[in-house]
Amino acid sequence: MKPKRHAMILKLIAAENIETQEELASLLSAQGFTVTQATVSRDIKELRLIKVLTGEGRYKYATVEKAESDLQERFIRLFSNCVVSITSAGNLIVVKTMAGSAAVAAEAIDSMKWPEIAGSIAGDNTIFVAVREGKNVSDIIKKFQKMMK
Repeated sequence: MKPKRHAMILKLIAAENIETQEELASLLSAQGFTVTQATVSRDIKELRLIKVLTGEGRYKYATVEKAESDLQERFIRLFSNCVVSITSAGNLIVVKTMAGSAAVAAEAIDSMKWPEIAGSIAGDNTIFVAVREGKNVSDIIKKFQKMMK
């Protein structure tokens, strides 16, 4: 019964903005599952659900993967909106941004978790991206340019 309930919870949170455990319990009951608030609480922990902010300024349950995906999409939009230029110097990529935007763009880069990138350092309008091997620099630049489209 638990696997079916878990599958239903995942289906419900994907389809609707569910804000509270009580709301989730009510929706599960409507689907034929008999649950208590304690059961729903345990299910939320087992499924590793988190609350994320919606576009309307309210919170809803989501999977960690969905939250990370949504966050990554936001970072990509921010990256594409603030990057001015991208050049390279050896195994470093130099990303120029609008004033005050480098930290956000660097967070976008770090959130990609690309194994070729050792890390990044952001100033006010410049980011240094350390690439593990110089041969990968042009590929990373192409990925950044693709993010900007």
